[in-house]
Amino acid sequence: MSLSTVLFLFLAHLGVGIVFTLVFVSREAGVKFFRFNAGLSAILTAIALAFRYGAPGTAAPASTAFDRFAGFALASAEAALVLYWATVGRAFAKIRPAIVAVAVVGGLMAVVLQALDVSAGRPAATQALTVASFVTSAAMLGGAATAMILGHWYLVIPSLPVSHLQSIVRVHIASMAARIVVVGFAVWFAIATWNPDDVGPSFRHYITSIDGIFFWQRVLFGLAGPAVLSYLTWETAKIRSTQSATGILYVDFFTVVVGEVLAKYIVLATRVPV
Repeated sequence: MSLSTVLFLFLAHLGVGIVFTLVFVSREAGVKFFRFNAGLSAILTAIALAFRYGAPGTAAPASTAFDRFAGFALASAEAALVLYWATVGRAFAKIRPAIVAVAVVGGLMAVVLQALDVSAGRPAATQALTVASFVTSAAMLGGAATAMILGHWYLVIPSLPVSHLQSIVRVHIASMAARIVVVGFAVWFAIATWNPDDVGPSFRHYITSIDGIFFWQRVLFGLAGPAVLSYLTWETAKIRSTQSATGILYVDFFTVVVGEVLAKYIVLATRVPV
């Protein structure tokens, strides 16, 4: 495990997650909104690929089949994002959905293959949980980022209906709920299936030792914090206070980022997909 791998997974999931959630945003947000988000996603994905394959001092290129295909899928999503960014506009309205579809499918394949690579050699149930963990991680990161940016966009387009912010906040809450369920089940499964003959201490021992501080910070910042803040955002959006909702979403996004970075560290250190 290395810091570059943690950053690679985090940035890849954030970039892919933004693409996931863009499909839930109304076109009324405007061309500039989609262009900005597509560009941001492309930059994040490019940096992720640099951390994984090209940055000086990083780990050697992937050697497993899962990792090689994941890299190809992520590179395909990156190419689609750059093309989408370059072609956003009314003249290209007919082909935009196809470009987005390529980016979404490529990103989803990359996330799934990354999970299978991380959990290679583990039981099928653990692999399935890791896939679910990575997909919900990308969705939660993307939901938080897109909601925050859309909230800010009300300063650009004051007449934008508040229902659009409410809609993306609902998506964020749904992805967060799914993330909590997956993490809770992964922790229960890791504790329930541990065998004394297994190499290394149990996950129960990990979370009750000094090393467990990373897990509890992950729970506090990455799950409990966003649960409270997303509820406050929803209540604020209901009274059409978009500026207050955006302020809360900034804090919400920060807590999600901290939680998901720690989650990447923990899954690489313990093989438990929290």
